[in-house]
Amino acid sequence: MRISPVIPVVATLLLAALWGFSVFAGWGFEAFCSDRGCAERLGGVVRLSSLFAVVAACCTVGALLAPRTRSDKKRFTVLMAAAVTAWVIAEGILFAGGLIIR
Repeated sequence: MRISPVIPVVATLLLAALWGFSVFAGWGFEAFCSDRGCAERLGGVVRLSSLFAVVAACCTVGALLAPRTRSDKKRFTVLMAAAVTAWVIAEGILFAGGLIIR
């Protein structure tokens, strides 16, 4: 059974938006922090999560913009799977780190 390439693209964009709102719009701080010291500790978690977010963003951009990757379904699938996996790890780090800091 083949899945449409649109599904992983939409999944990565939604995960990227969720991560971006959690980090840059303050959703993570709202959810997990009630005092100033917590916000500083959550900053370390955000930095660790950012490593995976950068990998995910690079995989997504590479899969969507590289002509060779777009034309080869196997390469596209591998890069998009890596991107989705990296986004899930980045989100998991934010969530687990926030729960630990809480």
